[in-house]
Amino acid sequence: MQRILLIDDEADIRAIVGGVLTDEGFDVIEESDGESAISSINKNLPDAVLLDLKMPGIGGIEVLEQIVKADPHLPVVIMTGYGDVPTDVNAIKKGAYDFILKPPDYNKLLITLKRAVERRQLEVEVDRYSIAFEASLEERLGRSPAMKNVINSVTQVAGTNMSVIIQGETGTGKSYIAAAIQSVSNRAKEPFVRVDMGLIPDSLFESELFGYRRGAFTGAEKNKIGYFESSNWGTIFLDEIENIPLHIQGKLLSALDERRVYPLGSTAPVDIDVRIIAATNKDIRQCVRKKEFREDLFYRLGEFIITVPPLCERVEDIPFFSRKFAKEAGMEMGRQIWDIPDEAVRQLMEYKWPGNIRELRNVMRKAALTTPDGFIDRHVVSRILKDQAQDSADGPVSYSLKDAVREIERLKIGQALQRCGGNKTRAGEMLQISYKTLLEKIKLYELE
Repeated sequence: MQRILLIDDEADIRAIVGGVLTDEGFDVIEESDGESAISSINKNLPDAVLLDLKMPGIGGIEVLEQIVKADPHLPVVIMTGYGDVPTDVNAIKKGAYDFILKPPDYNKLLITLKRAVERRQLEVEVDRYSIAFEASLEERLGRSPAMKNVINSVTQVAGTNMSVIIQGETGTGKSYIAAAIQSVSNRAKEPFVRVDMGLIPDSLFESELFGYRRGAFTGAEKNKIGYFESSNWGTIFLDEIENIPLHIQGKLLSALDERRVYPLGSTAPVDIDVRIIAATNKDIRQCVRKKEFREDLFYRLGEFIITVPPLCERVEDIPFFSRKFAKEAGMEMGRQIWDIPDEAVRQLMEYKWPGNIRELRNVMRKAALTTPDGFIDRHVVSRILKDQAQDSADGPVSYSLKDAVREIERLKIGQALQRCGGNKTRAGEMLQISYKTLLEKIKLYELE
């Protein structure tokens, strides 16, 4: 039963209005003055308040202000006389839900109160969902102050249609953040299309993004829908935007501004309504300063920017994630992981984690697999971190010729990707191998 707190100093009004509300199934609590009403709110927890504006002692406006301060979601409907319209407007500005003229039109009064109660229930439900959403983000992203700032940014922008750039090192969780934004947006039920710009050869960018029509070029035997048309009404996630060629950046900007794309081989545009979330492992502003990324496209994509700090800058998250990943790995492998002693956790916190959260997860999987007794102690951690550091250097001192060749190949591919700023097409040309071969070796050596 929905509870209404009725506040009026006139006993006749309380009797009549209270009777009408009771007949409609409301549970009515009556108070005759502001002081009693304020204490009654905490005691009776009403779903809405019906408040007389003119009362002796504490007036209606002051009562309203205290209610709004104590519970911003509690709707307050003001009852007032005909000559107090300016005061009513002031009450609305101070947080009142609506006002009703005396003597009240009871049909309008009932409709207003029912809508007020429905709004409160909706806002409470939204608050519960927001708390659950933020808790799920903490489980995936971390609980440190730095990550709480990121989570606050995600919750702020998720419900809007603003374009977002997420920037941070590889392995910090940018893809998850993009998916989280989509999951609570007003486009949540529409397509979410991820496009890795680092995997598209320069010559295919336009046709992959915007599509093509049959006969547009040799081999175009049928129409192809591009990524933007595939994500219409939903969200497109452009990962590694630093790899977009400059000449495509201009066409992308035009498509976003005009909200239409032109498939290759067609003069008829395709209208699009798409939200853009982009990600980069570089400081995109630095790319703009170096003329590697168009400034106008940066401002178009970066209406809201979220910067994800590396794991080494938020070591407070390492104890939580190390135990979480170890337990998850143990469950997956059918092994009981009992604990990670504090001295082992301290070792993990002292490591630099160039691969961020992704690297920590891999380390804890190895630890869960190799620990002999379910306790991931400092000896287990020390051995695995030593292997990690060795893998990051020139490789082990003593190994087979086959292993040596693989290690040199992995090192050279990593160096080429770094020198080419992550652009796989240019890295393949530098290494004199095909694009397909490069992708296979990147996957083989886990270079992403």
